[in-house]
Amino acid sequence: MELTKVIRESVKKAIDEDLQGQPDITAMLIAEKRTASARVITRENMTLCGQRWVDEVFRQIDPKVKVSWNYNDGDEIDADCVIFSLEGKARSLLTGERTALNFLQTLSGVATVTHAYVTKLGESTTKLLDTRKTIPGLRIAQKYAVKCGGGHNHRMGLFDAFLIKENHISACGSIGEAIRAARAIAPESSVEIEVENITGLKEAIEAGADIVMLDNFPLDRIREAVALNAGRLKLEVSGDVTLDNIGEIGNTNVDFVSVGALTKHVRAINLSMRFDMRIG
Repeated sequence: MELTKVIRESVKKAIDEDLQGQPDITAMLIAEKRTASARVITRENMTLCGQRWVDEVFRQIDPKVKVSWNYNDGDEIDADCVIFSLEGKARSLLTGERTALNFLQTLSGVATVTHAYVTKLGESTTKLLDTRKTIPGLRIAQKYAVKCGGGHNHRMGLFDAFLIKENHISACGSIGEAIRAARAIAPESSVEIEVENITGLKEAIEAGADIVMLDNFPLDRIREAVALNAGRLKLEVSGDVTLDNIGEIGNTNVDFVSVGALTKHVRAINLSMRFDMRIG
């Protein structure tokens, strides 16, 4: 789905959660014509993500609000820096504040932790991938945030690539049968299969998989798998990957490492908005 449409729809749903077609009764404490400016500040180092969501929040609430950015998505920002500023009706700024910051703090949190994992990979050629372990309704947004942090996207959903796991293999009868069935269903689609040991890897290579996911392999087994594979297909490491061990995993020369924590264990960035009320 086109990102612009996704942003527009997700922002509308977020605003509807707050307003449900009613006015912001707390903002009504302030005279309608009063104007204000505001600054949004980060209280910690971060990787920015969410500009277009913030812009869309204020566009839907009040198109006359001016949003001025000091940084772009993907930029590294130090603590206590002003990310962007706002000018417009005080009511509009107050009504949009929490909705805008919810998007910005969440997506920047994903981008920031992704950047931390990418940094740990250093000069390795191994690519960091996300997973489908995302917040419902925010998958496209979170996967965009992963890219802002320097990572790469795995499949978007259940429609764009095969990922054959233990239960699929069991239902099909074997690794070879599962791969052959996948080729018959969608010959042009990428076929990835999860294996739990070196024997499974040998079967996947023989059956002609495109990618093999090495599930919870210890480092010595990852190295063994890389040597055995000898570049015949792509290898992905998954399971129990942390900031402490991803550097070592990258040094094995696997093609990919996927980390569910990028989008599953989201810690929002600490942001705050500071107002300057005007008389008018």
